[in-house]
Amino acid sequence: MNQAQNRFRNRAALMTLVTFGLMAMFALVSAVGAFAQEAPAAQVVEAAAQTSQETAATATAQGLSAERAGVQKFGLIAAAIAFGLGAIAAGIAIANVGSAAMGAIGERPEIASQALIFIALAEGLVVFGFITALMILGKV
Repeated sequence: MNQAQNRFRNRAALMTLVTFGLMAMFALVSAVGAFAQEAPAAQVVEAAAQTSQETAATATAQGLSAERAGVQKFGLIAAAIAFGLGAIAAGIAIANVGSAAMGAIGERPEIASQALIFIALAEGLVVFGFITALMILGKV
């Protein structure tokens, strides 16, 4: 195996690790968002046990709105990270794949259609990041 093949294999492995790392981060953000949405219910039970019925209703209404604002803030941050990191990862992937594709097309012009397919696959990362951001914003 020559040096170019080793470098390509290392870059492909790195991009795969980055992609799976981003997916794990998105899963973690979703889990944290689900946990944060369960927190107000526990606060409602505590408030109801400590105070009278009317005072508990007022406190929970105020506490839920404050908690909702906090959850919404983290949801917006998660959506921005999902789209932003997806776009950055796609830019890195397209830079590497595009340069390799142009070099390959320079040597063998008949593989131009195959090279464009690989560039389109790299560009799919932006679409996945955008869809993930929309899903997160739909939950907020």
